[in-house]
Amino acid sequence: MSTSEAAVRERLTRALRERDAEIADRWVELQLEQALLGTDISEAELREEADALIDALVPGLESGAPVDRVVTSNSGLHEAVVRLSMRRARGGATPTVTSLAVLALKEALLRAVQRDTRDAEELFASAVFINRLLDVAGALSFETYVEGREEIIRRQSQQLMELSTPVVRLWRQVLAVPLIGTLDTARTQVVMENLLQAIQDHEALVAIVDITGVATVDTAVAQHLMQTVNAVRLMGADCVISGVRPSIAQTIAQLGIDLSAILTRATLADALAAAIKLIDGPGPDGDDGEDSQ
Repeated sequence: MSTSEAAVRERLTRALRERDAEIADRWVELQLEQALLGTDISEAELREEADALIDALVPGLESGAPVDRVVTSNSGLHEAVVRLSMRRARGGATPTVTSLAVLALKEALLRAVQRDTRDAEELFASAVFINRLLDVAGALSFETYVEGREEIIRRQSQQLMELSTPVVRLWRQVLAVPLIGTLDTARTQVVMENLLQAIQDHEALVAIVDITGVATVDTAVAQHLMQTVNAVRLMGADCVISGVRPSIAQTIAQLGIDLSAILTRATLADALAAAIKLIDGPGPDGDDGEDSQ
């Protein structure tokens, strides 16, 4: 580390220690003035973020790590930037606004340094150092935001997928899964997990997979249906596919997909009647037996 850089570190560390409240206040003001929020985060929360990041900067600078690695090598400073970014991500701010909010700290820090010196060379060296230091923090906040937002989206997609594939108890030991939209690999896995767990919980003997809301059935969708049927059978239950409309039946026939081993019905009502018959068998007069739910 050069003598000049060591002097800049010492000057910046002293400013952070002696003028921490002033720096935090100015940073909050800059974010509010420049509308660098993009979310409903309160001024009190902004001040909490500012205090945490400024407190973490001091040991980061004192660690002696190269300026380009101060943010990433110090766990406390790294965590402070990550927490700030994740809070903004959850609040719906954009990654650009989030990183610009971090970079706004530059002006607040340089202003504090100016209280100690008016020497042009010292101020220039301090500005270069602060830029290099906080550019890394801005990049980290951007990267963290993007990764965090993607994780939030994945969790929300998973939750929506689970909500869109409910398992409904239609009758004693009869369950149904109404499918709407596209049946892909990820959704098939969710359907299987939810359905198999429900079969175990309710001791179901028949599971109805209703595809009335599935727009098209191709080879991939048929394969997913077969996987679901096989999984249900491994649990000791029968499986009925309902909602086989004329257009879907024609498509399946044209594609040469063999669903002959699966019990299919045109409507959910027909499938329920078939399920009850599978459970109770025909009545004494050849009619389907009846049972209460």
